[in-house]
Amino acid sequence: MFLRVEEKQSFPPPLSAKEERECFAAMKEGSMAAREKLILHNMRLVAHIVKKYGQNEENTEDLISIGTIGLIKAIDSFNPTNGARFATYAGKCLQNEILMHFRSKKKNRCEVSMHDTIDVDKDGNPLTYMDIICSDESVSDEVFNRIASRKALALLDTCLSERERYIITRRYGIDNTKPLTQRELAEEMGISRSYVSRIEKSALEKLYDAMNLPTACSDV
Repeated sequence: MFLRVEEKQSFPPPLSAKEERECFAAMKEGSMAAREKLILHNMRLVAHIVKKYGQNEENTEDLISIGTIGLIKAIDSFNPTNGARFATYAGKCLQNEILMHFRSKKKNRCEVSMHDTIDVDKDGNPLTYMDIICSDESVSDEVFNRIASRKALALLDTCLSERERYIITRRYGIDNTKPLTQRELAEEMGISRSYVSRIEKSALEKLYDAMNLPTACSDV
């Protein structure tokens, strides 16, 4: 089944819970029409997930096709009796299919970009290498050794916002506190891990820049 999805195309509306159950029941009896109906009425979900990955227009159609493959796999493997919503299950299948495509593509080219999507967080947002690079223990140790200097510690108060300072302090145990992982800190602050990672990365860049400047910054 080949689908061409244009930006302004009007997708069929999602099926009601009752219609969805009826289609899965009919599909179990061998109805290909019910299977096709499930595919067509879930194309909005495919388009929605593809948009999250921020690809250019040249890649959008490819991702729609790949996402559609993930949708078909979800339809063929979904068990309506397990109590889960199909949209939730299908969303994970679609994201996995797209992520596998990215990984395979980069592996074949032997190329890796810091902005490549490699996973999704608990909110379904794409995670790149840049988002999670600060979570490696070896990197954490190196960063801590650098900011342990007197100059860097002084810059915490002059260069960082209150939230950035809190995250750096808690992440690396600067005030004699136990260092926290990004996941632990995200749970403590009630935000996503990817957001913690972005704030941490921005704060570290400020510290590195400030340490290389003749005059340390004083305005946050």
